[in-house]
Amino acid sequence: MPGSPYTDLDRPPLQAAGLRRALLVPGGLWTALELHAETASTNADAAAAARRGAPEGLIVVAERQTAGRGRLGRRWESPARAGLAVSVLLRPGLAGIPAKRYGWLPLLAGLALAETVVRLGEVDASVKWPNDVLVGDRKCGGILAEVVGPALPGGDAVVIGIGLNVSVRVGELPDPEATSLQLAGAECTDREPLLRALLRALASWYLRWREAAGDPESSRLRAEYLASCGTLDREVR
Repeated sequence: MPGSPYTDLDRPPLQAAGLRRALLVPGGLWTALELHAETASTNADAAAAARRGAPEGLIVVAERQTAGRGRLGRRWESPARAGLAVSVLLRPGLAGIPAKRYGWLPLLAGLALAETVVRLGEVDASVKWPNDVLVGDRKCGGILAEVVGPALPGGDAVVIGIGLNVSVRVGELPDPEATSLQLAGAECTDREPLLRALLRALASWYLRWREAAGDPESSRLRAEYLASCGTLDREVR
C-alpha cells in the first residue's frame, strides 16, 4: 500500500502504546510521550510545549523530521523510520540547579547515547566534544541542547534533541563521512529497544546529576564522560 509505514520491512514504525507502557512509569522522570509520523523539528515541538508550561519529562519523537537541526544551524536529515529523532523537556531549575551548570546536559545526553549504542549495538562508540557520538571514527549521532525561555517559576527549560542513524544506507547519508548502526554492523538495529534504552540511560544520568545539584564531579558525570570521550588531546572541527 503506497505510503504505508510497513512498505520497508527493515524500517517498521515505532509503537506509541508500547513505548508509553515501558517509559511512563510511576515515580519516573518521563511524564508524557508524543509520537509524530512527521514533524519539522522535535526540538521545536518540545520548545513550544515548554513555553506553554508543559512539565518536565515530556518526550517528543518523530519518524521523520523535515527541518531537523544540528549545532550551528546544520541540518540533520534521514529517511522516514531510518533513525531516532527524539527531544526531551527538562526543568533542572526546579531542583535548584544553577544555569551555569546546564552546559553539562548535552554531554550527559551524549554519554547516555554512547552507552546505549555500546550496550545494545555491541559496537565501539565514543563521544566527540561537544555534541557528536562516533561509531569507529564516523559520526552516527548528534545532540542539540537549547535553553527555552521566558523563564517560568523555577527557571528556564532545557530541551535536548538526540538524533541517531540506525538503518540509514550508504546512498542516504547526508555526509559521506558519517555512518549508521546498520552500516557499522551493529547487533541491534531495532529502533524500539534502542529508544527505550536511550531514554532510560538518559533518565538515570539526569536524575543522578540533578540529585548532585548539577555537580559533574560528585555525580561521576565528568569522569564517565572523559572515559568515553574519543577526542581528548586531539583537534576537533
